[in-house]
Amino acid sequence: MKEREIRMTYREYPDTHDLPEEDQMLISEAVAAASGAYAPYSRFMVGAAMLFDDGTVIRGANVENAAYPSGSCAEKTVLSYSVSNYPGKKPVAIAIAALAGGKLTREPVPPCGNCRQMLLEEEKRQGSEIKVILTGKEKTIVLRNSESLMPLHFTKSNLEP
Repeated sequence: MKEREIRMTYREYPDTHDLPEEDQMLISEAVAAASGAYAPYSRFMVGAAMLFDDGTVIRGANVENAAYPSGSCAEKTVLSYSVSNYPGKKPVAIAIAALAGGKLTREPVPPCGNCRQMLLEEEKRQGSEIKVILTGKEKTIVLRNSESLMPLHFTKSNLEP
C-alpha cells in the first residue's frame, strides 16, 4: 500500500485592488456577466469572463430553465461560446462571480464538478494553463490553473484500453 498526499496552493486576496489590473478587469467583466444571468428560480446569478492570450475577453452567465436540469452554468456557457466562436484562441484565465439578492456573494463561488471537468478538458486540449479567479465580497481566490480544482481528474487517457 502507498499513501499519497494531494496539496493545492492558491492565493487569497482580501482586496481586489491588490490584484494585477488585468485580473481586476476580468473580475469586473464576470460581475457584469452575472448581472445579465437568467435565474428566475434560484435568483442566484453567476457570471464568468474568459481572457484569451490575445487580450480578447468574452462573457457567459448561468441560464436556468423550468425543466430542471436543462439550464447551463456560467462557466459552461463561456466555454461553449469560446470553443464555438474562437477556435484558434487560447484561454489563459477565467474569472467567476456570483450575485445573490443583486449583490456580490460574501464568499467566492467555485465551479460545480461538471464545470471543473470542462475547464480541465479545455486546459488539456489547449496544452496550456487556465488561471482561475474566484471572487466574493470578502476575498478573491486565484488558482494557477484549472487542474488545481480537480487533482484526481478524468481525462481522455482514462478512456484508453
